[in-house]
Parts: sequence; C-alpha cells; structure tokens
Amino acid sequence: MPAAPRTACSDGAEDIAVQNFWTELRRTTQARIGLGRMGDTLATAEVLALRAAHAAARDAVHHPLEVVGFAAALAAVGLGKPFHVRSRAADRSEYLRRPDLGRLLGEPLDPISYPAVEQDFSAAAKVGADIGFVLADGLSPRALADHGVPMLAALVAALGQRYTLAPPVIATQARVALGDHIGAALGVSTVLVLIGERPGLSVVDSLGIYLTHLPRPGRADSERNCISNIHPPDGLGYERAAQVAVGLINGARRLGRSGVDLKDTSGSSSLNSADGLVLEASDSDR
Repeated sequence: MPAAPRTACSDGAEDIAVQNFWTELRRTTQARIGLGRMGDTLATAEVLALRAAHAAARDAVHHPLEVVGFAAALAAVGLGKPFHVRSRAADRSEYLRRPDLGRLLGEPLDPISYPAVEQDFSAAAKVGADIGFVLADGLSPRALADHGVPMLAALVAALGQRYTLAPPVIATQARVALGDHIGAALGVSTVLVLIGERPGLSVVDSLGIYLTHLPRPGRADSERNCISNIHPPDGLGYERAAQVAVGLINGARRLGRSGVDLKDTSGSSSLNSADGLVLEASDSDR
C-alpha cells in the first residue's frame, strides 16, 4: 500500500520536532550541531557566525596581555610582588613560528618599563617554597586575563594552609615548558603553569593548568599533568580545578614524580581517597 502523501501540515510539524530535538541537545554543548542547510551549504547566518568565531579565535591569539594591570591584580592575591619574565621569542609572530623559543627564558626586561614586577629570582629561591605559580599567556592571553587571577586565588585558598607558596611569575610569549626553567630557578618542589589554551571556534578563553613535580629544564611532556578547559560558567570552575590540583600535588609528592604514572581519581565515587591523581597529555605546541 503506498505511503500517504506528505502535506504542508505534516512537514511543518516534522520541522518543529527536529528543531526541538536540536534545541535540547544544544543546551548540553558549545559545539556547533544541527546547523541545517540552505541548498548545498550552511545557512547564511551560520556561515557569518562561523567567520565571526574564527576572527575571535585569531584575535585571542594575537591580543597581548596587559602586564602592568595584570600584575597589580595578582599582587592583590597576597603572594607578594609578582615576577615577570619573557621567553626568547621576540614578538608574537616569532612565538607562533618558533615554538622552541617560547620554551626558553629570554633576556631580562627593562625595569623602567615594568616597575610593578620583579625579575630577580634569587631572593625567592632562598626560601625554597613548596609550590610555584607561572601565569603564562600561551596561545590565548585573553584566557589568562579573564581567568588567571581568580584561578590563582582559588589555588591559594586550597593550598595555602598545607604548603608554602612562592610569589607568582608572569611569563609572556610563553609555552608550557618555560615553567621548568622558572620552577628550577625558584627552587620549588612543584610548579603549576596556568596558561591560555589554544582558542577554538566555540571557546576562546579556556585556561589550562600544567603541573610538573621537581621541575628542571628538559622535562618531557609525559612528565606533566594537565587540568584543562577552565572557563566558568561553561567550563570547569575555579574551585573544582583547585580541588583537582590539590589531589595532583599530594599524589605527586607521595609518588615522587608527576606525569603518566599519576592518574585522576578525584571524580570517582568508588574511591575513598580525597587525593585525586590526574593524567592528561599536553600538546607540545602550547
């Protein structure tokens, strides 16, 4: 028996059902799903939105960190006057073309241009703090500007009663491995690198935390752990990220190392330990 012909009413009801289906799914993700089409391509509105998102991602990469204001906000967290270092990448263009230079410490900065920050690690190194913090612009200075200070404040609140904390270090034109040099210079047992993650077409301000126990130049990416996708309210929140970081640090100190042997159990209800251990591979080009 042939199927009944489709009427304008049935098509309209089906379209509404499809729209409702995708609307519900979109509430669970920032990904572009169920965009529909016009002929053989996306609808004009979606094409324009995609181009705007791409432009925003490029802007997030190239917009520089406003160091002076950021340093003042960091100082208010209460860990002392921040340090400021720069990698060997001379500018943003070289930073993007030469990832290797972003992993190496550059020459000292002009103290007249940056009076709100310190550059000499020697005094901090004599203290030998347990934890060091590097706040790196990475591939999204905007992420560091938006989330760096409240994330550091959450870490200080979670760690300050248990560990000694070094003054924060602002690192510009920086990749993750620059934290190894800074951590070694500070003489800390563990370094946390808070860094702007590579922008995407849905999120341009995501922050990551990379943990390295016993930092020294030459550490491999497999010797680090990562807490990623920090950008509340849509991503991981500051308090939750700090909670995971505490578990990582506790586990690394017990194990004597960070990296692939350190696993995250912080979200498992089947384990009684509060000390979560996390592994998440880092991208070598960050």
